[in-house]
Amino acid sequence: MNIIEKYKLWCEQVNDTELKKELESIASDEEAIKDRFFKDLEFGTGGLRGIIGAGTNRMNVYTVGKATQGLADYINSITKNGSAAIAYDSRINSRLFAETTASVLAANGIKVFIYSELMPTPMLSFAVRRLGCDAGIVITASHNPSIYNGYKVYGPDGCQLTLEASAKVLELINKVDTFRGIKRINFDDGLKDGTIQYIEQWVIDDYLENVYKQSINPEICKNSSLKVIYTPLHGSGNKPVRAILDKIGIKNVTVVKEQEQPDGNFPTAPYPNPEIKQPFELALDLAKTQDADLLLATDPDCDRVGIAVKSGEGYTFMTGNEVGALLLDYVLSQRSQKGTLPKNPIAVKTIVSTEICNSIAKKYGCEIIDVLTGFKFIGEQISLLESRGESNRFVFGFEESYGYLAGNYVRDKDGVVTSMLICEMACFYKSQGKTLIDRMEELYKEHGNFLNRQKSYTCEGVSGMQRMENIMKSLSENPPLEIGPFKVTEISNYQTSEKKILATLQVEKITLPKSKVLAFRLEGDASVIIRPSGTEPKIKVYISCKSENKEQAIKIADTLENAISRIMGF
Repeated sequence: MNIIEKYKLWCEQVNDTELKKELESIASDEEAIKDRFFKDLEFGTGGLRGIIGAGTNRMNVYTVGKATQGLADYINSITKNGSAAIAYDSRINSRLFAETTASVLAANGIKVFIYSELMPTPMLSFAVRRLGCDAGIVITASHNPSIYNGYKVYGPDGCQLTLEASAKVLELINKVDTFRGIKRINFDDGLKDGTIQYIEQWVIDDYLENVYKQSINPEICKNSSLKVIYTPLHGSGNKPVRAILDKIGIKNVTVVKEQEQPDGNFPTAPYPNPEIKQPFELALDLAKTQDADLLLATDPDCDRVGIAVKSGEGYTFMTGNEVGALLLDYVLSQRSQKGTLPKNPIAVKTIVSTEICNSIAKKYGCEIIDVLTGFKFIGEQISLLESRGESNRFVFGFEESYGYLAGNYVRDKDGVVTSMLICEMACFYKSQGKTLIDRMEELYKEHGNFLNRQKSYTCEGVSGMQRMENIMKSLSENPPLEIGPFKVTEISNYQTSEKKILATLQVEKITLPKSKVLAFRLEGDASVIIRPSGTEPKIKVYISCKSENKEQAIKIADTLENAISRIMGF
């Protein structure tokens, strides 16, 4: 079926008023039709993510229903009397998509547990494990703009689906007829007959108790004068983050009122991403009168955390890598001091995250495991340890994109436990007359001036996707031997699972799963890693270098950024 035929079919079959209006409004716009129907919304390892609207390449009740029918067929193929947990955030149509998902699963004989209000993504991972479910779904597009929504799928271990399971679900989804092949019951009828059930308060309480157990120095918070300004960015972190900070004794927390309530339009933060400065603008304004020690922000599904620290007359934003290094050092040093550090501890990070953590971990005899980008791979490592009865060896996991986890009670990054540990850590160093910035400077002096930088290049639409494909293909087939003035010493191609050492032409096997990632190791402790985003229309570049001082490191990073931009044609 070609694009126009798909469009006409949708015009005939769709009965949703808003979607029907949208389809009618693009009748004479060939490019708009093409963009909505040139492909099906991709179901990858993270599930679905796309722009909300009409068409096969959009997030709507039909694409959500089709994905859920495929997932239901998968669950029923591996177990009898299956069950699933569902959560959702504040995004446009999140509750609608969550209830659609519940209705389809219940119609297929799968018991559904669903939160009655928006909840953070890690609380979905927790519910899957705590309720013994066979799968979990969270409706979110994380920190993307308001036009997006998504559908993330989890396995019985509380981790996002494995590559193998995702492939099987996709195979079953492709067999589903969008308009005639989806079973569905009325959501309210499901609640009445018990096939759909709201998740009870004790699960939420149990989650918060497990988060609290990750506190290392809770007593330090009760006696601290730490002042915090917190913003949930119109998302799901508001209640659980405030609850856990109160539980550990941090009472001086001011919430940014304009960003407190759920709102999927994100009126004050068009890019509700705590990795960037704009969402902090209202917190910065509030800080002029509140004089807080720390500004804290969680993204809409509360799995990422960003911070700004009081510094002189203003505030300094800390990168995801810096916060990860600080937390790893804090967890290892304090647990070591208290005698609670397990024998042969393990920390897990992604390949694009800072290597200062390797030096920090070595100091405490902690093994670092590097995995592909995506927290699901960190979760998989925890599950592997659990299968060997060694889950207590896991002490910390993080990725440079502001995602962190301490403890093994969930299998995804957790903004609630991270918020708690950041504030606790700030109290700890404040008691010594230090800020988190002061502590970071100490780590740089001890381990070296590591600098990490990420640059994203947006490639929208059909042509953008093709451009990303062409760039990765060209770099793979004709890799640069120099990036700026720096010679390439190693090339790692994660798609072919090969690492080539250029000095000897020796080829080594990469044991991680295949992925569209290219890594170039350069002379002088520098590297450049390139990958297309799995969730956004972007190609991402990660630059890492180490130097004697910050100024020199910045110059090296600038040089590498300019050079790789030219090589890629941007």
